[in-house]
Amino acid sequence: MRRAQIVLIAALMVCCSIPCVAAVSLEINATPIQAHIGDTITLTGKVSGLKTIAVYLFVNGPDLDNRGVTLENLNIPAGRGLFTTAPVNLKDGTWEYVWDTSVILGTPKPGTYTINVVSTPVDRLRFAKGEYAVTQVVFLPSDTPANNVPFDPLVALLALISTSCAAFLIRRRKQD
Repeated sequence: MRRAQIVLIAALMVCCSIPCVAAVSLEINATPIQAHIGDTITLTGKVSGLKTIAVYLFVNGPDLDNRGVTLENLNIPAGRGLFTTAPVNLKDGTWEYVWDTSVILGTPKPGTYTINVVSTPVDRLRFAKGEYAVTQVVFLPSDTPANNVPFDPLVALLALISTSCAAFLIRRRKQD
């Protein structure tokens, strides 16, 4: 009898020491949801049911790896420690990430992209049910033409001529 009481008390202590865990919930929003390639998109969201210092972001879209890719480099598949992260405010569970699409590596194409947020660093093919959220952003073609020359071609020609003249004069001076 005494042994049964000790086992019962030990089991009760173990059960009481396990914290109650609420279901993990993630949210993500994008502003604006329609943008030109090269614009800045603000991603915001909230985490509840989980204390974490960061959330993990990746994107899927036209001609991108099926697992998802990092937001900074469209050539790097998400997973194996390679993610875009956003810090989480521990007081209220909110997070924010400003995505400047003018400085990403890789060439995004116009189309619909799905941005994923997950609570653990796993790619799109392995995240747990309920521990992710998605939003979509539609990328329109860039406002600036791809063949935009930053200055008049005449400036480049003048620079070439002046450099050639300077090189000629330096060489001639060394020969004298």
